[in-house]
Amino acid sequence: MSGVESDKRVVLLVLDSVGVGELPDAAEYGDEGSHTLGHIADVVEGFDLPNLRALGLGNIEGVPQLDAVEAPRADYGRMAEQAMGKDTATGHWEFVGIILEEPFRTFPDGFDPEIIEAFCEATGVDGVLGNKAASGTVIIEELGREHVETRRPIVYTSADPVLQIAAHEEVIPVSKLYEWCEAAYPIAIEAGLSRVIARPFVGEWPEYTRTANRKDFTFPPPERTVLDALKEAGVRTTGVGKIGNIYASQGLTDEIKTRDNDHGVEVTIECLGDRGGLIFTNLVDFDALYGHRRNPQGYGDALMRFDAQLPRLMQAMDGGDLLIITADHGNDPTFKGTDHTREYVPLLVKEIGSDRPGVSLGTRATFADIGASVAEFFGVEWSVGTSFLGADRG
Repeated sequence: MSGVESDKRVVLLVLDSVGVGELPDAAEYGDEGSHTLGHIADVVEGFDLPNLRALGLGNIEGVPQLDAVEAPRADYGRMAEQAMGKDTATGHWEFVGIILEEPFRTFPDGFDPEIIEAFCEATGVDGVLGNKAASGTVIIEELGREHVETRRPIVYTSADPVLQIAAHEEVIPVSKLYEWCEAAYPIAIEAGLSRVIARPFVGEWPEYTRTANRKDFTFPPPERTVLDALKEAGVRTTGVGKIGNIYASQGLTDEIKTRDNDHGVEVTIECLGDRGGLIFTNLVDFDALYGHRRNPQGYGDALMRFDAQLPRLMQAMDGGDLLIITADHGNDPTFKGTDHTREYVPLLVKEIGSDRPGVSLGTRATFADIGASVAEFFGVEWSVGTSFLGADRG
């Protein structure tokens, strides 16, 4: 395509789970009254995000807890999820143009007996430990000693549609854990899940530590995505953090794993030093470390830390680059349970080097407007969603 501008750059930054208020159908999910960002602002003393507010975060409809600015530096708005779900895969897939008609399944009360029986038969294990929704670090502390004694895998899930298998590397070789996950994959996919995750750990109780040998066995996007369109057109697509896992590497030219939010920001800045194209980063700590664990103070501190890093990230970008900041769902740390929450997500769009005051992008009907806008920016044809660039600002 002669009109493709593969040397241009977009940084698409997902602040995992930073929702900005309940969606109209939140009550159907048991999430009426949720507001991740607003409730953090309510309960965390001294909470402020001056750099995000300068871009227009407080100008977004439904975020009265943050002060608006008179002349926001970015375009601002919020997005509604069109798909019926509130998990990582559903949100991220909608970004790139796949709007699921049927949501993935989650198992907040543990997996059905038929799933566990099928897993045991496929792997030859004589039973599992756990079989519940849990924090990965908490469940290995709780069941790690019994696992070492019995050699039974620790099987658990989360708010996402995933089946996770934890095992001690000195008890179950990592290669065997991977075999278990491969055997579990078709069972999990048939049950409506999106991923099986190997979660190896080491150490002595109670100081167990998960290792870098995590491996995701991911159901790939069932259709062509905007990432595929970009890659086919010669645009470099780099996934930072868990992006590669979410898309089963489909449509990505490069993947870089990260340890935590700070490392994710550092890697994104490093990418800006040596490449063009789309740099697509997920900062997962907000969700994994603080949302699911219902820790508003930790969540608020992590947001303020990211806010303090934002100017350095923007300084690493060149004039004409596009920065898009959003989220994939909510996870209100003040809310009941440990699940994600069905919320609007923020949308901040900044053309680096432009002095034009930001305008309202309103409430977008679907997350797919992200993919449509990125495609337009690079001059790549794409038909799902409505671009918020140029004349489509409103």
